[in-house]
Amino acid sequence: MLVKDVMETNPVTVQVTASVPEVNDIMLKNKINKVPVVDKNGALLGLITKNDLVKSTPSEATTLDMFELSYLLSKLTVEKVMVKNVKTVGEYETVEEAARLMADYGIGSLAVVKNELLVGFITENDVFKAFIDMFGTRHAGVRATFIMNDKPGALNVFTQALAELNGNIVSLVTADVEEKESRKVTLRVTGVSLEQVKALIEKCAGILEDIRNV
Repeated sequence: MLVKDVMETNPVTVQVTASVPEVNDIMLKNKINKVPVVDKNGALLGLITKNDLVKSTPSEATTLDMFELSYLLSKLTVEKVMVKNVKTVGEYETVEEAARLMADYGIGSLAVVKNELLVGFITENDVFKAFIDMFGTRHAGVRATFIMNDKPGALNVFTQALAELNGNIVSLVTADVEEKESRKVTLRVTGVSLEQVKALIEKCAGILEDIRNV
């Protein structure tokens, strides 16, 4: 699954000339907490978040009256408070790579660009929804997690035996474990019983960690 398949294709944007109050109203209206900043051609220039707006607002200890405060905020533009070093990703990058970038950078979203133009926006929620689909979470069946040898053909033996039982794999994901010569396998399958899957894992020398009907 690629970023283009799950990203928001028409994100709300603002230009650098927009004032802080204007951006705040846009966030409230659209129920969002961050907005990409673009130029008139759609090129990405920055990102402004709810936290940036809060930081730009004078503290309650200010001696300015309401009218002075409103005037100053109306003159404060996005360009002066936005984040300019925005993390980006390409639309044809994989969803798992986008998730890795978010985790590595400690951020909750990525701007999606093509030739410097903003073409979309992907958030943690978009990634969560993609993983739900990739793991086949909405399909009823048997879910099993087990450890098996990480050697050529080992997984093929298991899946072939599963097919002979008329089992249909909805999702299959492997992950690293401490033992270098092993892999952790998480499987969701339909058309076979829990007992059949359990027996097959044991037959293929897998170490069962968890199995359940879902």
